[in-house]
Amino acid sequence: MKKFVNDPADVVAEALAGLAAAHPELRVDAAQRYVARADAPRPGKVVLVSGGGSGHEPLHGGFVGAGMLDAACPGEVFTSPVPDQILAATKAVDGGAGVVHVVKNYTGDVMNFQMAAELAADEGITMETVLVDDDIAVRDSTWTAGRRGTGATLLVEKIAGALAEEGGELAEVAAIGREVNAASASFAYALTAATTPASGRPGFDLPDDEIEAGVGIHGEPGRRREKIRPARELVESALDAILEAKPVSPGEPVIVLVNGLGATPLIELYLVYHEVARALAGRGVQISRRLVGNYVTSLDMAGLSITLTRVTGEMIRLWDAPVRTPGLRWGA
Repeated sequence: MKKFVNDPADVVAEALAGLAAAHPELRVDAAQRYVARADAPRPGKVVLVSGGGSGHEPLHGGFVGAGMLDAACPGEVFTSPVPDQILAATKAVDGGAGVVHVVKNYTGDVMNFQMAAELAADEGITMETVLVDDDIAVRDSTWTAGRRGTGATLLVEKIAGALAEEGGELAEVAAIGREVNAASASFAYALTAATTPASGRPGFDLPDDEIEAGVGIHGEPGRRREKIRPARELVESALDAILEAKPVSPGEPVIVLVNGLGATPLIELYLVYHEVARALAGRGVQISRRLVGNYVTSLDMAGLSITLTRVTGEMIRLWDAPVRTPGLRWGA
């Protein structure tokens, strides 16, 4: 294994120190392990808090800032943050208008965020939870009850975060987050497994001529192993699965996310986006907005995911709203 680390046990702590040094607009609490906007709490603003295991950067800490999250809780690599950590982040940014927890559907995340929400409610904080479960590759597994939360997490955080930034009320912010999740479907492929710093070896083995179809962002098994095929065929297969699970009517607008899982170069991601755009045009699907890059990763996994989200005019307006975070930035 070759990695730019000191001691594998210190990777998350040292990465957080680097995030703090690189982004003074953020406040990093090293002791309680959370990342928050430096201007939080903002009285009267509904706030969004998310988190999960480290190793998926820029998710979630890289999405803290104006127009997205108010705080994020990074757990150890591929390990859920603990309830006390989530509670500390929630209390640090609560501005009195309520808090929305955005939670990916993994057993540890769901359990720990639920415990933290109950503790926060006991302290008088009004809470809502948005569960993200967009991965249509598998339903129920060792890691989840139901479908896994993956690429759509970014869209939920961006669109709900924009509404919160505009002054939306708690119920409205949570409702649009759930609407985005319900309108989203994702499917991923892996060419290689991720290697965690602690283990020093890939999480699973794949022969040179095989891929994992429907892989999870922690290396969880997908639908099947299959022989590597041209990108055009893989895209067609992924879109068939996505559109079977979440049909899109001809002419209906969508946002497309082609997301790298950590080690896939941009030249390949753009090639795949070209195939997605071609295939959707052939199906009469209108791409309203698109995003290509590494946003919801799995350490050094060579792979990618495709997310389609059916969008309303209001969702598009909120997607276009200004955002200023380390991982996503546009607008005024």
